[in-house]
Amino acid sequence: MMRHSSIHHAPVQAPLAQRSAGSPGGFAASIAKSRETTLFVVLVLLIAGTGLAKPQFLNLQNLRDVLLNVSIISLLTAGMTVVILMRHIDLSVGSTVGVSAYAVGSLYVAFPHMPVIVALAAGLAIGLVAGSINALLVAVGRVPSLVATLSTLYIFRGADYAWVHGGQINATSLPDAFSRLATGTLFGIPTLALIAVVVLAGLAVYLKQFRGGREHYAIGSNPEAARLAGVNVERRVMAGFLLSGAIAGFAGALWLARFGTVDASTAKGIELQVVAAAVVGSVAITGGVGTILGATLGALVLGVISIALVVLHVSPFWEQAIEGVLIVAAIAADTLLARSVAKRMMRKRDHG
Repeated sequence: MMRHSSIHHAPVQAPLAQRSAGSPGGFAASIAKSRETTLFVVLVLLIAGTGLAKPQFLNLQNLRDVLLNVSIISLLTAGMTVVILMRHIDLSVGSTVGVSAYAVGSLYVAFPHMPVIVALAAGLAIGLVAGSINALLVAVGRVPSLVATLSTLYIFRGADYAWVHGGQINATSLPDAFSRLATGTLFGIPTLALIAVVVLAGLAVYLKQFRGGREHYAIGSNPEAARLAGVNVERRVMAGFLLSGAIAGFAGALWLARFGTVDASTAKGIELQVVAAAVVGSVAITGGVGTILGATLGALVLGVISIALVVLHVSPFWEQAIEGVLIVAAIAADTLLARSVAKRMMRKRDHG
């Protein structure tokens, strides 16, 4: 019995991203790291190629726009990554961003002198409520996450439309201190980008260094083995959806600071872009593999492609086509990786 327990304890102590290079898991981790390196190279080539074709692309304003746009997407992608690591998905993030952005704007209309920290906390709290609904549906109600979050996507958006009634929050209703989250800079770097870096770094440390973070990997690698190893799978899944919702609510407040004007359609459809960034960023849709760095690089690649297409005067419809191709390529790479690892394990077992 003791031997059986020790066999299944490995996923918690050494998730896929941290195993030694000599094991099949370590081989998978090395491939994942090489994919992150490949993404970085692709990012550099995209910037250099577009800069050669259109020198005006390499100006400070375009760089600023990329950082501002990607900051919000990368936050949402990081929250989505935590959920995907456990073989789940959260399609409600776009609607959560929309509700949070309008709610925080409404608070500023009612309380013009509200401190910025209170506004950000309000957005985060709204996201926590949305995340708790998803968490209860998936972890307690046992509803498949695809079905549960697709439902809440429409429920949250419908509630937003019913509340807004065609209304709109304008930038003139926001205090300068709040708007400076997007317009301000520190050492030449947009404040919004610095906020995103702090949150992303915190999440990366949580997933790598803390037991709770490693359990996300363990659940995605093998849910039953994780359960046998003592992981409270339901509680960890709930925590993942709460984290994703909280980040989406926080991102909604930042969205308001970034764009100033919000209505019931704010961030509509952005969830697909977030999923695309995560998958392109080497986060396996089958769970257990992925990093915050990879997800962020995926968001950066898609963000640069979006700006590059505008600069090159290419139809925006190509952006969706390119995203689709990148998703297919990423999933194909994951499939090939999984088959390669399986063959290595069988070969090792045969030799053993």
